[in-house]
This record gives sequence, C-alpha cells and structure tokens, in this order.
Amino acid sequence: MKTDALIEQLAERAEPVAPGAMLRTLAIGLGGGAIVSALLMQEWLGVRHHMLAVFATPIFWAKFFYTLLFALVALAALERLARPGAKATARLAAMTLPFVVMALLAAWSWRFTPASDQYIMLFGSSYDLCPYHVVVLALPIFIGVFWALRKLAPTRPVLAGATGGLVAGALGAFIYAFHCPEPGMPFLAIWYTLGIILVGAFGAVLGRFSLRW
Repeated sequence: MKTDALIEQLAERAEPVAPGAMLRTLAIGLGGGAIVSALLMQEWLGVRHHMLAVFATPIFWAKFFYTLLFALVALAALERLARPGAKATARLAAMTLPFVVMALLAAWSWRFTPASDQYIMLFGSSYDLCPYHVVVLALPIFIGVFWALRKLAPTRPVLAGATGGLVAGALGAFIYAFHCPEPGMPFLAIWYTLGIILVGAFGAVLGRFSLRW
C-alpha cells in the first residue's frame, strides 16, 4: 500500500481527541511521579530542620526558582514535542535561559567570595552526592513522564525523551532543594545542573527505543 493511501486510511479511522487530553496525561504522569519523589525524599533524606530560617536565605530561593523555572520551560518544550509535527525550536532554545542566568549569578557570587571560602562555595560537603540524589529523586517523575509520552505522539523520540528527562531532572532537583544544605551559588550552578543533565541524557537514550511509533 502506498504511503499516502495508508495515511488517508488511518485518518479515516482517527477519533477526535478530547480538548486538554494531552495536558491531563502529562499532569497525571508528572503529578504522580512528583508525589512519589517527595515521599521518597522525606523518608530517605528528610527535609532540612528549621525550614522557616532556611526560607530567609537567598540561596534557598535561588535553588527554588532555578529548578522550578528549568522544569517549567522544559515542560513547555515537551508539550510541543508530544504533538506530532509541532515546532518546538523557540521553546527548546528557551531552556538555556535558566542556566545562563544561574551561571551569571554563580560567577557574580564567586567574584565576591573570599579565597578562603571558595572551595566550600564550589564543592560544599556533598558535591559527589548531589547529582546522585537528584537522579534518584527524579526517577519516579521520569517514569511518570515516559508513561505519559508513550500515550501521546512524539515524532522525535530522542529529543522528546531528552526533554522529558530534563523535566524530571529539574523537578527532582527542586524536591532535593528542600533537603540540600549547601550555601553556594557555584555549587548550585554546577552540581544541580549536572544531575539534571544526567537525567536528560538517560531520557534521550531511552526515548530512542521506547518512544518509537
């Protein structure tokens, strides 16, 4: 059967999709995964003590807004990639903005940090654990995202998988921020971002094989 004829035949059988069905599917996957991730963080690592005092620190809000903004921008790109044939170039490019802003803030902070404090601002006491914690906490969200994507129609599986991984990684990092005691902007810019990128890379690999039509 010729390709055009096959497409016409499939189109004749297609049923209309309810308005908002795609967003609901993504919301269910993300929401369910985020709940599991938050419970996992609480049982495994625990929320920091004296959270009211933590809320008064600029570094907490830097972690909060960086990870949440990264997740929202990546989710906007994923919403386009989950639609067959939809363009997502501008939204994909926008994903660099949170990182660029964070990198500038980290560079500014580093410039005014005394030399004696630069090591702790960069490496803290958990640089080797931070990316690992982000990846583990992102896994429930990652599973939810891929569950949703498999019910949708991404036509660029590697890119959709990578973007879905970045969404999961950023939300995993957002949840981890409620435990993380590190005070440095450079720490946030490097080690949080590394954890997010690792989840994105895993999503690209898995997307290549699990999101094919």
